Amino acid sequence: MFIPLCLSPYFLSILSPPVKQEKRKIKRIMVTSVHIWLTSASKQVVRACIYEDPLGRDPVEIVTLKESNGVWCAIGPRSWEGCYYVYEVSVYHSSTLRIEKCIANDPYARGLSSDGRRTLFVDLDSDALKPKGWCNLADDKPILHSFSDISIYELHIRDFSVNDPTVDADFRGGYLAFTSQITKCWNHYHLIQMNSRLISQPFKMKMGTTGGKISFLIVIASPLGNGVYYDPVLWGVPKGSYASNPNGPCRTIEFRKMVQALNCIGLRVVLDVVYNHLHGSGPFDENSVLDKIVPGYYLRLNRDGCIEQSTCVNNTASEHFMVDRLILDDLLCWVVQYKVDGFRFDLMGHIMKRTMVKATNVLNGLSKDTSGVDGSSIYIYGEGWDFGEVEKNRRGVNASQFNLRGTGIGSFNDRIRDALLGGSPFGHPLQQGFVTGLLLQPNDHNHGSKADQERTLAGSKDHIQVGMAANLRDFVLTNCDGQEVKGSEVLTYGGSPVAYALSPTETVRVVRVFLMNYIWLLSILLPVIHSSTSTRPRDQLLSLSQVNYVSAHDNETLFDIVTLKTPIEMSIDERCRLNHLATSIIALSQGIPFFHAGDEMLRSKSLDRDSYNSGDWFNRLDFSYNSNNWGVGLPPREKNEKSWPLIKPRIGDPSFKPQSTHILSAVENFLNVLRIRYSSPLFHLRTANAIQQRVRFLNTGPSWIPGVIVMSIEDGHEGVPGLSQLDPIYSYIVVMINVCPTAVSFAIPTARTRTFELHPVQVVSSDEIVRNSTYEALTGCFTVPPRTTSVFVEPRNT
Repeated sequence: MFIPLCLSPYFLSILSPPVKQEKRKIKRIMVTSVHIWLTSASKQVVRACIYEDPLGRDPVEIVTLKESNGVWCAIGPRSWEGCYYVYEVSVYHSSTLRIEKCIANDPYARGLSSDGRRTLFVDLDSDALKPKGWCNLADDKPILHSFSDISIYELHIRDFSVNDPTVDADFRGGYLAFTSQITKCWNHYHLIQMNSRLISQPFKMKMGTTGGKISFLIVIASPLGNGVYYDPVLWGVPKGSYASNPNGPCRTIEFRKMVQALNCIGLRVVLDVVYNHLHGSGPFDENSVLDKIVPGYYLRLNRDGCIEQSTCVNNTASEHFMVDRLILDDLLCWVVQYKVDGFRFDLMGHIMKRTMVKATNVLNGLSKDTSGVDGSSIYIYGEGWDFGEVEKNRRGVNASQFNLRGTGIGSFNDRIRDALLGGSPFGHPLQQGFVTGLLLQPNDHNHGSKADQERTLAGSKDHIQVGMAANLRDFVLTNCDGQEVKGSEVLTYGGSPVAYALSPTETVRVVRVFLMNYIWLLSILLPVIHSSTSTRPRDQLLSLSQVNYVSAHDNETLFDIVTLKTPIEMSIDERCRLNHLATSIIALSQGIPFFHAGDEMLRSKSLDRDSYNSGDWFNRLDFSYNSNNWGVGLPPREKNEKSWPLIKPRIGDPSFKPQSTHILSAVENFLNVLRIRYSSPLFHLRTANAIQQRVRFLNTGPSWIPGVIVMSIEDGHEGVPGLSQLDPIYSYIVVMINVCPTAVSFAIPTARTRTFELHPVQVVSSDEIVRNSTYEALTGCFTVPPRTTSVFVEPRNT
């Protein structure tokens, strides 16, 4: 990489901790240098081959690096800037038991050639690579008072615009599409797969028929064209296929323009990072980098000396010092050089807890004065699954859900997802849950006896209520047996505690809104954050971290899951209502709601459960709202063949396809529920104590009305002892969730003394059904129509 003398990241990683790295004031010297860390060997040879062009031709210069304390370096002229290079390293490789000459990119590459085979000398501090106003971007970013104000929208960069005729044809599917005017719906964008991937699978399309009325397409896409992968080769370089020119520094400039454009319209950008594994290994694999530089160090080995692959490919070993440092340095680069606002960690549980905690501390320590970044507003969350060789802390304390509590690092709450939808992504596809018809509208799957179903439905309700209370381990509620228990005492069907968070922002409520198993790199947070004139203490931001969701880029979309699990005879109108019902539960819960792009428009991938490699055909987003992409073909064989007997009769039936009117209604309902969330700070309380004091669940115990959840949130009154006043508009809120196929009434005796009314947003909704929700003051009885979430408020002026 081109860099001023003595500023190589590898060099700094040896000399100083990353926090100090940003505070150093080092004079820029107009030379170019390369630095690389290697384990010491007496006869080791390390050379840098310099090329004028990104592709072809012999090197114009070959430079031998000199070693000092494990750091090999060479200094060259300024004319190297804009050239490309690779390292030639002679090392002993355990996989071949011999000295091998390995050709590899720089692990700290900040630029690449279009084919990813050569590292670009690039100075990220060059003014020529900074859009106008870039240095002052920290002052233009949307204000974030608390992490509890966040809502996340998981969006794939290509999907956003590749099919949008309103976007300039040269910009579609790339970074610059975001520089056009974007509707302000979210406050954080989650961008999928931004890192460089090097997989040379050609684009293929196979056409065929199933003997029915539909022509089926199976698409396998190349990541260098239409597809995306979660198998990174290098971490620190924006993906070239989204740039107008993948060679040179274009991808750096355009990525910065994208971040700047999103920030300036009120959106923060979260980067999806995959530090848990790498695509290549060994001395000869063209996608291998780190394992060529220091064989057997960066990748985690088992007792037999083989690479662990529990994450599907080559697992990295963050328990090793220089792997830990590489991750931290890479995060710093994305924050300081690209000014991203947060990170979503893929398979975070495979990374050590100390690495995650260090990353949080380092990034939170950044300031505008020293690095041009307000580090206190950077949000970190990820998948805290505990499995494989790291399970139960076998390789050190890992960043799993239970280990992260109290750190402020968010983790996805799979408990609420599974309770709402039924089963798990690894269970029977027809297993029903709270929203998808368990007991109340059964499908053909055997769910056991009626008593079994009643018990499962009641248990699912407890799981959902704990999730709606931000999955707090100490939140007290009445369970389905009528016992007063803590969230940590409510158990999953596997016997582990449902709740694990110590604060609201430690759980990410995910409503499958990002392309499942697709390209991860852009997260959108809604900019309808409740206005506040209060100051924002730094520890206020760090106190919250729970992420709730029902869908993400992995597995089927929310609409597809609902369609698969509900009875085959259910009408499309009913399915669309259940789709909205699921997202409304996530949106109105405490903690951080997470949505997969397209949930708001009934997005379908034609029941494809793993669309990362399915191309534009199955991943299409239609922002004209004319189609939700249902029934465009039989999903690819690899991950879907076992379910083809269930899929074919559904996608072949035209009655399953939503019309434009359904999509438009879904979009309005989704936006309305978000408006409701941000109409009151009571929906996004900032502390565990506030949630415990103010949130209550009614309709509990063994005599509960099946299929109904009733949540109340109470506020205090200014000048009155007790609860403090947070909301100047509403003093009390009641949320009633009815998944039943019939209307339900529920009386709250203490509500007789109050003056509730349907939330103003729902009063003017075009959804006639929700407008039929009623409250009777004389009896304190609330009536909610079928498959509806109704919100009742008590205005202070009454």
